[in-house]
Amino acid sequence: MDYSQEMKNRLRRLEGQVRGVLKMMEEEKHCKDVVTQLSAVRSAVDRSIGLIVAKNLEACIKEANAEGLNTEEAIQEAVKMLVKSR
Repeated sequence: MDYSQEMKNRLRRLEGQVRGVLKMMEEEKHCKDVVTQLSAVRSAVDRSIGLIVAKNLEACIKEANAEGLNTEEAIQEAVKMLVKSR
């Protein structure tokens, strides 16, 4: 799969968020603030997973259609990846 610059940028932002949380911990920020930021990181990870799975599914369906194959298997695999990520 070809990973777009958008996908890579999302992960770089996530990396920055995690570094920010570590800095908060080193500065002994309040637990509530750290947990709030970790929740934001988790949400961003979930959105990134959704984007990657969606783009992969789109590519698989286009490929299957071009080859005259059934797309059901690609759809089922995408659903399994999403369920597994939860």
